[in-house]
Amino acid sequence: MTIESGNDRDVAFDSLIGPLVEPGLRLAFSMLGNRAEAEDATQDAITQAWRNLSQLRDRSRARPWFLSIVANRCRNLRRTNWFSTVRIADVFRAAPIADTQNERIDLEQGLARLPLGDRQVLFMRFYLDLPVDEVAASLGISPAAAKGRIYRACKRLRPSLLEEDLT
Repeated sequence: MTIESGNDRDVAFDSLIGPLVEPGLRLAFSMLGNRAEAEDATQDAITQAWRNLSQLRDRSRARPWFLSIVANRCRNLRRTNWFSTVRIADVFRAAPIADTQNERIDLEQGLARLPLGDRQVLFMRFYLDLPVDEVAASLGISPAAAKGRIYRACKRLRPSLLEEDLT
C-alpha cells in the first residue's frame, strides 16, 4: 500500500516514530498515572519530535531520543499548577482479584511508593525492555549512572515487596 501524500518526510517520520508511540504512551502513563494526560503528553512529544526531527543525527538512536522527549513533556506537565490541583481518583480496583493478579498489584503498590525517578528507570529497563545504554540516553545520563539508578531503585523496591509478604 502506498501513501498518496507524496511527502517523503511524512513517510520517514511515520516509519521512524510510529512504532515508538505505544512505548512512549506507556512511559507517559507510568509517569503521570492518568491515561488522558499520558495521551496528551505523548501527542505533544510527537509534535515536538516532528519539529525537531532535523536534530536526530542517527536513526538508530530514535527510540531513546523520542522517549526522552516524552519524559521531558511529562516532567513539564507535572510541574504545572494544573497538574497538582486537578486529579481524578482511580476507582477501578473494587472487584476481588485472583492470586496471580494480587502479586501484580503488590508490585504496582511497591512501585507506587518509589520516587518518580526510580519508577521511571525501572519502567524503561524492565517494562519497555530498553538496554541500559538507551535508558541512559533517554534520561540524558551516562550508562554507568543509569546502571546505578536501576540498581538503587531495585534495592529500594525490595523492602516494600518483602513487607507485603510478611503481612
